[in-house]
Amino acid sequence: MSSNENTVGPVVIVGAGLAAVRAAEELRQSGYDGELVIVGDEPHLPYDRPPLSKEVVRGENDDTTLRPREFFDEQRIDLRLGAAATGLDRENRTVSLSDGTEIAYGDLVIATGLTPRRIPGLPELDGVHVLRSVDESRALRADLREGARALVVGAGFIGCELAASMRGLGLDVVLVEPQPAPLASVLGEQVGALVGRMHRDEGVDVRAGVGLASLTGDGRVSGAVLSDGTELDVDVVAIGIGSVPVTGWLEGSGVALGNGVLCDEVGRTDDPHVWAIGDVAAWRHETGGHKRVEHWSNAGDQAKILAGALTGTGDPDAPAQVPYFWSDQYGLKIQALGTVSADDDVHVIKDDGRKFVVYYSRGGALTAVVGAGSAGAVMKMRAKIASGVPIGELLESAPA
Repeated sequence: MSSNENTVGPVVIVGAGLAAVRAAEELRQSGYDGELVIVGDEPHLPYDRPPLSKEVVRGENDDTTLRPREFFDEQRIDLRLGAAATGLDRENRTVSLSDGTEIAYGDLVIATGLTPRRIPGLPELDGVHVLRSVDESRALRADLREGARALVVGAGFIGCELAASMRGLGLDVVLVEPQPAPLASVLGEQVGALVGRMHRDEGVDVRAGVGLASLTGDGRVSGAVLSDGTELDVDVVAIGIGSVPVTGWLEGSGVALGNGVLCDEVGRTDDPHVWAIGDVAAWRHETGGHKRVEHWSNAGDQAKILAGALTGTGDPDAPAQVPYFWSDQYGLKIQALGTVSADDDVHVIKDDGRKFVVYYSRGGALTAVVGAGSAGAVMKMRAKIASGVPIGELLESAPA
């Protein structure tokens, strides 16, 4: 094993979400047979987070556990749940936990994910929710009754999915977003407008270019004031204005931090025994900079690469994966394949008022495809995106 020849303890994975479980699985499949520990701050078995804004909050599925307890026993994975990491001592190779214990590691994998942004200055009121954990999703679900007036702040993926879930439960929903359109920061303003249209067609009051200024209520939220001065009567508020990497416990450790934990192209930090994966990890990008990718499929892709590098069994010439993510809204799957940038050229290939397909290009080459309710049209483009097919060729053959 090339990178952990001097290992003095187990491989410790801090974080207990998808990236952590995938990393543990890939390490075992790569031949790592030593001690393996997963540390998580929640008491629950590792679970899947995307359903929190969909099936869980709608009450359709309350258990999104990734693997049963027996799996971790069979794979000899020591789960340390209910204790957050509070510090890292790289010299002695130990991680301090909130329960006062320390864990020694030979190699450390940081997989602590994200924590939601908060709006400073808001009063502490019942009925106001910020979604990250399964407990928070269940608490929000308890407030969602038919006919209630809901305000969703932020029209990123979480906000849009929550708005769709609330409409499906019969709530009156106002969705506010400071940017010009929902998902504009991810998919661009033009495609964001198509998503906004879908929400309006479903009865959501979409207000772009406006945010939340303040909330009012006596113990429980009853009103909201928007940044344009509009006053709303509300019964429940869900805030989804983005997230930040969970790196506070690493401050002072010497691990290089930027927008997340800075890593090379295989997840290794500037310390050869400290690695990072998933939403918290800013891996070196092909452009030479560092980039975090907050997508479900990315966790699995990175886990395979990291495990291969840590154990010395990986293929250094393996082709890069084409990024992929999706979002379920109103029975439609919005899918994105490739890397979308704000300055890409946008080509609407299909738009029937609900379903759509959009190509993105940069420098004359295809960079990404986004579609709603058009899985076949999106997924067949993977190879073309990987090879950077000239956009002109595709537009010539696109349906009129």
